Amino acid sequence: MSMFAQRPGAGRDEVGEKIASFPTYEQAQKAVSSLIAGEVPARDIAIVGSGLRSIERVTGRLGYATAARSGALNGLMLGLLFAFIFVLGQPTLQISLFVGVLLVGMALGMLLSLGTYSIVRRRRDFASVMQVAADHYDVCVAAPSVHKARGIVGPSGAPRTVVSRPTASPADPPQYGERITPGSTAPTAPPRPPAPIAAPSSDEPPRYGERIAPKPSAAEPQDDGARGDAAGNAGAGHDGTRGAGASGEAPTASPADAPDTTDGSRPTER
Repeated sequence: MSMFAQRPGAGRDEVGEKIASFPTYEQAQKAVSSLIAGEVPARDIAIVGSGLRSIERVTGRLGYATAARSGALNGLMLGLLFAFIFVLGQPTLQISLFVGVLLVGMALGMLLSLGTYSIVRRRRDFASVMQVAADHYDVCVAAPSVHKARGIVGPSGAPRTVVSRPTASPADPPQYGERITPGSTAPTAPPRPPAPIAAPSSDEPPRYGERIAPKPSAAEPQDDGARGDAAGNAGAGHDGTRGAGASGEAPTASPADAPDTTDGSRPTER
């Protein structure tokens, strides 16, 4: 039965509700097959082509030789048909008669083809094939089976359009021998820390606005502890001298301050 035949008991425009749309007729056929496999009644399904257009593909140029060749092939098929009919009626038919029927069929085919070409060659001198195509094909389902059909095709009731996103190129190419899973991008390398800023050398002059730490002088004492000890010793000596003067006693010379008389000489008296 032709796919353009009208469905019995249905109007011309009563095709149901659209549940999916496909760019090619083959995809629409697969959707119909899945609906039928899902126990959706086949009489409730329809394929509606929208934006119909006719395409005529030119297959070649026509000429007397081309017309004679195509007529001979058609006549050969016609001669085989008549030859088999004669063989069925007379099983003892000679081979010469069989070949003669084939030749007569080829001759008739060539004559018919040449006559047809001589008539239409002024208007059409090329051979072509007609084709009817559509921009897209809608799969429609009748109202009693719409919910069931949408459950099979998809919950949204419309064709799922998958938008492919461009794959981000990795920062570094994969290393030799590294295994990459198909469909996934290579692992990106972690961000590298910034290189430390080199400290300016002592030979370079200071930059504008840069603070310079003061350098310690050589004559300055080493630490605060030495300063405290020196101040304490000086204070103690000053106090001892003051106490001796107040009591009226002369300060006793220490053995270290006495002159050395080991060589037998007397100290010189002043």
